[in-house]
Amino acid sequence: MLIRKMKWIVLPLTTLLVCKVNFGQYVTGKGNDVNMPLHLMKPDYVTPYGETTPEKIKLVLDKVYTYLNAVTPAQLIDKTNNQPVADLSKVNNNTIFKLGDFRLTSYEWGVAYTGMLEVTAATGDKRFAQYTIDRVNFLGSVTKAYKSLLAKNPDMASPVKSVVKPHALDDAGSLAASMIKALKAGANKDLVQPLVDNFIDFIVNKEYRLKDGTLARNRPLPNTLWLDDLYMSLPALAQMSSLTGDAKYFDEAVKQYHLFANRMFNTQNNLYMHGWVQDMDPHPQFHWARANGWALLTTVELLDALPKNHPACAELMDRLKKHVYGLAQLQDKTGFWHQLLDRNDSYLETSATAIYAYCIARAINKGWLDAKAYLPMVLLAWNAVATKVTADGQVEGTCVGTGMGFDPAFYYYRPVSNFAAHGYGPVLLAGAEIYRLLQLHPFEINDSAVQAK
Repeated sequence: MLIRKMKWIVLPLTTLLVCKVNFGQYVTGKGNDVNMPLHLMKPDYVTPYGETTPEKIKLVLDKVYTYLNAVTPAQLIDKTNNQPVADLSKVNNNTIFKLGDFRLTSYEWGVAYTGMLEVTAATGDKRFAQYTIDRVNFLGSVTKAYKSLLAKNPDMASPVKSVVKPHALDDAGSLAASMIKALKAGANKDLVQPLVDNFIDFIVNKEYRLKDGTLARNRPLPNTLWLDDLYMSLPALAQMSSLTGDAKYFDEAVKQYHLFANRMFNTQNNLYMHGWVQDMDPHPQFHWARANGWALLTTVELLDALPKNHPACAELMDRLKKHVYGLAQLQDKTGFWHQLLDRNDSYLETSATAIYAYCIARAINKGWLDAKAYLPMVLLAWNAVATKVTADGQVEGTCVGTGMGFDPAFYYYRPVSNFAAHGYGPVLLAGAEIYRLLQLHPFEINDSAVQAK
């Protein structure tokens, strides 16, 4: 019996060499149900399957770091002659940031700063956190130099005008959250804390609101809620409570979350609409992927920051589980999610997929979601994202900045670009958290499928 069994094992392995599967079809036709175990034939996966390792993740993160460190210089120059301006007492109308590929003061870069900090926390590689600390300290120094000049001449040109005088939540919330995290990681308090205080003041006291207090915008139509604004405000408020011990910021964050979710979360499919307009009836339900990412990221940020006994945690946890369940039903076979989540003829999008990978992995690592249910899909999501990081560290397949539309074509045809800054922070966040996930929840291949141990 033993000899016969050994012969049976050798035969399929030999047959497999000549019987490659191509999209489910035999190439040679020599294998059959009698002479080989067909379930062991290797599929032609579009995305690497069952091949996630910490080493591979770190290689991807290193490529992104090397690229970003080179193309986001923390330096001022005189635009008339391109000469460096090292003496901040000499800044003037002609002083600008040395040009790179991305803006150091954008909300997208707030996500990148946080992502860099998370990579250091996960891997121990201090270069990533230092990237953030160096740049937020630099922004603090430049802002300090310009503040008195802008007070005297508000119309003068300044590379930090949106920092000194924010005009939208995009200017304030993401950067504020990342700067508070940078302060906790060792950034210069004297330089950075004033920026944080100014951003928080804008969110709490100056941003436009509906009559019930909901943070809102008057574009593209009056009294409009943007799902994106959950992330552009609430994580900063939660971090401010964590930093100062003042619970009023937690209270405001929870209040805003409730106001937004009650209007914008579709309980039928467990997805968020992108926008809500006060006087529109009915409202078109466009489930834009990245906006759902901002909402999910906000939920995770709040659960991370709130005290465990906070009364809002139960609502947040319930929303997290429902939202992730809704997203799980719509993941593409490649591991990506679509630009419009419930329309699988829309393109596959990188930044949203990376945000989901981070959030779901974070929730597994925190014990909020079941690893058995969600680890396989989140590893596939990361593997998909990793295929979009080029050899020189650029991120492909990211939708460019996107306003609000009320027809499908608007979302279907938004361009993608390697210079869409929205992709880089999410990739750093996802890589860091998947790196942790593999340490806390190793997986195995069981009957050809990825399974949590």
